[in-house]
Amino acid sequence: MKILDNSDKYLFPLLPQIISEKFDKKADNIKFIGGGSFGRVYKATLSDGETIAVKAYRIPGSQYEEAQQLNILSANTSVEMPKVLFTYEDDETAILAMTFVEGQNVLNPAFLLKSKSQKQKFADDVISGMLEWHSVTNDKFGELSDPVYDTWLEYYKKEKQEPWLKGLKELSDNGKFSKKKLNLLYEATELFNTLPEEKTNPVLIHGDLNIMNIMADPKTLELSAFIDPCGSLWADREYDLFQFRNMWGDAYGLYKTYKQKYKLSEYADFRIAYYGAMNEAHCRLGGGLIMPLWEVLCNNRLKKEMKKLKEKM
Repeated sequence: MKILDNSDKYLFPLLPQIISEKFDKKADNIKFIGGGSFGRVYKATLSDGETIAVKAYRIPGSQYEEAQQLNILSANTSVEMPKVLFTYEDDETAILAMTFVEGQNVLNPAFLLKSKSQKQKFADDVISGMLEWHSVTNDKFGELSDPVYDTWLEYYKKEKQEPWLKGLKELSDNGKFSKKKLNLLYEATELFNTLPEEKTNPVLIHGDLNIMNIMADPKTLELSAFIDPCGSLWADREYDLFQFRNMWGDAYGLYKTYKQKYKLSEYADFRIAYYGAMNEAHCRLGGGLIMPLWEVLCNNRLKKEMKKLKEKM
């Protein structure tokens, strides 16, 4: 897999030229404003005063996937999302340009100081926006453009679970992934695969709606936008929920509020903890940045839910 250099040092000389070619306007000011596992985002002010967001990816082709996801997701929620302006790729660069959305991502600890009522209003609005996606259904599970699986578990096991565990074992054999962590995932997988399959319908999911990708007004905590979909699918709705619990997502009651508004399956807490731990581990395979604190959080939650489930069974 080719990994691109999306560092500031490499991109800053290139972005003004690319933007100028696409808009026939100069980019007067470009600054880094944030990033995640697979991309870095820049705010560019154009010569006519327009501001845009430009995302540079570590993996070529990712910009086309995100553009497709943004187009589909934005058409199916009333919450603002960035609009795609252009995509660009050459041998060393992969870029998506979007409209700039206002607000700050809720990973900012300052939001934790907001009142209980503000946090609950924020959670209600986030869940209402997500439920709009979850009301959009399809006949098959799988990729947005080509869903072919009849059941969710058939898709998940073949496209996620089996290849991820195989890849993690290879890393572990080469000393690049902890055997202790791998054994935890093996044990959890065995338990996951013994649970009775829940009959679910394919719904549209964002795939990465953690608090880094939810924007709010810094003064009021009013929801302003959803950003950065990753891994959007026709999926079991519960697969869209594990990101709510990353970092201090629970401080806003996002998962709790979803459960209050929509009844989940009997084993949802365990399944969602399993999805989270598996997803963090898979970042080691997909060229993403490793976030040790998130990984520890997910693994500890998985251990807790495994214990509760075994006692219940």
